[in-house]
Amino acid sequence: MKTISLYVDKGTILNKIAPESKIWYVIAAISIPALMGIRWAGIGMIAVSAVLLLYGKVLRRTLPFLGVSGFVLLTVLIIQGMFWWGNETPLFALGPAVFYVEGLRYALGILINIINILMSFCVLILTTKPSDMMENFVRRGFSPRFGYVFISVFQIIPQMTDTMSTITDAQRSRGMETEGSLAVRIKAFIPLIVPVIMSSLINTKERALALEVRGFNSRKKKTFLNEEVKTAADRYIQIALPVLILAAAIWRITQWLA
Repeated sequence: MKTISLYVDKGTILNKIAPESKIWYVIAAISIPALMGIRWAGIGMIAVSAVLLLYGKVLRRTLPFLGVSGFVLLTVLIIQGMFWWGNETPLFALGPAVFYVEGLRYALGILINIINILMSFCVLILTTKPSDMMENFVRRGFSPRFGYVFISVFQIIPQMTDTMSTITDAQRSRGMETEGSLAVRIKAFIPLIVPVIMSSLINTKERALALEVRGFNSRKKKTFLNEEVKTAADRYIQIALPVLILAAAIWRITQWLA
């Protein structure tokens, strides 16, 4: 079954690193700039994420994420640049709209944080199989139900899309008009969406029965098809990143006390 996962196996070391290590990277990329409170720390983490994505040959696939968030980032820049409560120093004006230095600086900090979060999550999402991530969660003690819900999120949308495509083709073969003006599309919507919903409910029931037959609710200890493999890089990463987070926290405390 297809998934909505953006993962593509490029055969790089980044694909072979354990999901747990990349989750630690996301935590570090977000928490270190937050703890240090320095804008350059966020810019540095963005640069690190960009290098990792470039090495993993998936940097270009981050552009849709940045493009979708671009409107939000532009809105933040405009609103904070004009209306932030601490605005005092005008920087430039576009007609009646005046942008202030303080607001733009504040907005720049927000933009750096958002881009940093997006880029760090791209390192995780674009280089990790959802099934591997789910299996990692279960190995660490999470309920198999949590893992099932997690992986189902990556399946339900493409499943409904495929069903919708099949039903649309079937209805067209019966002479239904599904393309054309807005009125035609609205008229065809209900005859198309009702079978999709009914099909999804039937698939959910069938999947629940299949899981029950396979002992999904059994209280006995679960086994895994694949053995857990950790590289030497995983061991170093899972030691170094918590140490860096702790160092950032200690640095911030010393700044408070100074």
